[in-house]
Amino acid sequence: MAAGVGKTYRMLQEGYAEADAGRDVVIAYLEPHKREETSAQVRGMEFLPRRRVQVRDVMVEEMDLQGLIERNPELALIDELAHTNAPGLVHAKRYEDIVDVLAAGIDVFSTVNVQHLESLNDQVAELTGVRVRETVPDSVLGSADEVVLIDLTPEALIARLRAGKIYPGENIDAALNNFFKIENLAALREVSLRQVAEDVESKRLVYDPVERLGTREEERLAADAPKAVGERLLALVRPQASSQRLVRRAWRSAQRLGTDLDLLWVKRPGEPIQGEDERQVTALRQLASVLGATLLIEEHDDLVAAVARVVRERGSTYIMVGESNRPRGLARLREPLPLRLMRATPPGVDVRIVAHRGLKEDEK
Repeated sequence: MAAGVGKTYRMLQEGYAEADAGRDVVIAYLEPHKREETSAQVRGMEFLPRRRVQVRDVMVEEMDLQGLIERNPELALIDELAHTNAPGLVHAKRYEDIVDVLAAGIDVFSTVNVQHLESLNDQVAELTGVRVRETVPDSVLGSADEVVLIDLTPEALIARLRAGKIYPGENIDAALNNFFKIENLAALREVSLRQVAEDVESKRLVYDPVERLGTREEERLAADAPKAVGERLLALVRPQASSQRLVRRAWRSAQRLGTDLDLLWVKRPGEPIQGEDERQVTALRQLASVLGATLLIEEHDDLVAAVARVVRERGSTYIMVGESNRPRGLARLREPLPLRLMRATPPGVDVRIVAHRGLKEDEK
């Protein structure tokens, strides 16, 4: 849920257990943050030399991806999954390095805080008032064979902080007055518990009596049973920063439904995409790519007619729209967009309005 709960400490413990079981294990990258308890766990295991990279006037140390692949251990311990690499390396992000490591046949143990998941970026900002800049796609966590939650009560974590076990003494008061407020930690703990519960739910084994018993009567019953109707979610976006929050909310809803997510922007015909619109569309494309959603751009004079056509073509069963600004003048007499969408789309299509509870633009 936050820094200092003991992720790296636990990763090292797991690594030593694997080494004691006879596996070839190396520490490919470790960030103990000068924490004595963590540093004390580093004993006898092979360290992979780091790669030194010059960034302007500063020499920084990064994980040596090529050196790790050439060393070819059975298991690599790679701390700080969400880390952004120094410019000039093969990949911009450490999780991309790990994709190469896995492709080379090397298993990986890594660590991450829940606030670094891309789909939770807005929710964490709303809960804590802090916008996390380093994120990883949720699919990275979803591809893990096993997720271990290191749980700690907020009170215990604050006690660790006050004891100087997380940050140096001069940084403790600032941490307590900002990110490490007890209400922030309680909220993040709840988010992390829910995230792991959803991960378990998505990977649960489904009981299949036909496969287990295989009787003709069960096969007949299974064939006659009503089939579940597939869901598909469509989120309406615009080239605005607020749409990114809608996209993340929609993606998490799609994950709970076990379905795909389409994003739709209906633009005026012939209107060029330039300036701020171009920048925001690029940001939406990047976010869609990270989350695994599909961005559709349709040209049409009638928003509702365009949405209705896309709903029919894509088989959408849910439409998510952002909260509209309060109408003024004659616009107050016009039927609200959600009602117009419900009238224009096929029966059974749900429309959901996502309230705007994000940070102000100047706080992002």
